[in-house]
Amino acid sequence: MGPVQQVAPRRLEWLRGEVARWQADGLVDEATGAAISARYTADRRLSLGRLLLLLGGAFVGVGILWLVAANLDQLSPLARFVGITAAWLGGVALAETLASRAGRGGRVGQVAQGSAAVGAARLAATLAYGGVVFQAAQSLQVPAYESGLLGVWAAGALAYAYAVAAVLPLLVGVAAGTGWYGWVVGERADNAAAAALALLIAGALATAIAVVHDERWRPGFASPWRQAGALFALAGLFVAALPGTGRVDAAVPVIGWTGVVTALLCCSGAATLAGRRGRVEALVAAAVLLVGLPLLLWTPSEPAPGLGSVTGEVLARAVVGTALYVLVAGWFAGVGVMRDAEHLTGLATVALVVFVTVQSFAVFEPLLSGAALFLVLGVIFLGSGLLANYGRRRLVSTTAEAGS
Repeated sequence: MGPVQQVAPRRLEWLRGEVARWQADGLVDEATGAAISARYTADRRLSLGRLLLLLGGAFVGVGILWLVAANLDQLSPLARFVGITAAWLGGVALAETLASRAGRGGRVGQVAQGSAAVGAARLAATLAYGGVVFQAAQSLQVPAYESGLLGVWAAGALAYAYAVAAVLPLLVGVAAGTGWYGWVVGERADNAAAAALALLIAGALATAIAVVHDERWRPGFASPWRQAGALFALAGLFVAALPGTGRVDAAVPVIGWTGVVTALLCCSGAATLAGRRGRVEALVAAAVLLVGLPLLLWTPSEPAPGLGSVTGEVLARAVVGTALYVLVAGWFAGVGVMRDAEHLTGLATVALVVFVTVQSFAVFEPLLSGAALFLVLGVIFLGSGLLANYGRRRLVSTTAEAGS
């Protein structure tokens, strides 16, 4: 018998139900069914031991960054740099040694625990690399508040992630890279619209990369990129739909518009390379970026004296922004169901509820007060919650019927 594979508990429950049905239909005998079931075991991803290992790796990495930030005066710059570099290289060596041992096989529990230890060591090493970057900047008298340092950290984390096919360094690299791009755009235009545009661009690029991974190379990297794309796109639309975000055309420099063109080209390329499902994802990612731009270009006129802070144009913009956000959040929830990615569906649902809450206070608070405000918001929250739950159940049932 081959090695035992770990699968999600829900999938294992489905498989055992199918095996029982096959036995009842006479397609397999009892021994064969037992052999099929024995090849799989439940993967408890959030077990206490694995959680503690990952937390330990994160705390070690953050501690190293903190030591750099503290700028220990009792040590020379060279000693600090050598110490941080040794910690980084030691973390890499430990992680890859553990990875080679975990890859040799063994009992399922040992492999799972070894994989968690590998992930913790790789996470600590990736964070320690950030310490190396910032300590080198300190030694070279480079200002700490430079966006380029974050970009170097992101590039190194991504290079490490792709070199060893590791998800946790990938997550650090994606987060640092997005922060770098937002910083570059924001430091040239101190405007909320610039941040929103940067997030929308990052969402389109991340989704395009996820589609390419799904179809062409390293499918295991597709899910982190897809979730990052959804998070960035929803966050960008969130900021764009809020009143008072500002006007993007007067605030964003050439690098922002270059990012828009680059993201659209990447989505087009991903759609060309992908199959039907991936093509739709890539084109919708481009569409989300394009529908977000009108919101950032739409600045309602100032209200006349005595009319309050909410005018008809403000309400119209809020309605349009809310409708677009609901559609985009619903799309990502549907992708989560189609891709069997529960985290993506949950992310879209939570984002929708938070957006409705904030938008309701931003729009209705100037118009209503006291009990009326709470009554209106209560009805909105109940309605959005019921719609979100109904939509999720309909998506699940529709997908199940299509698969049967």
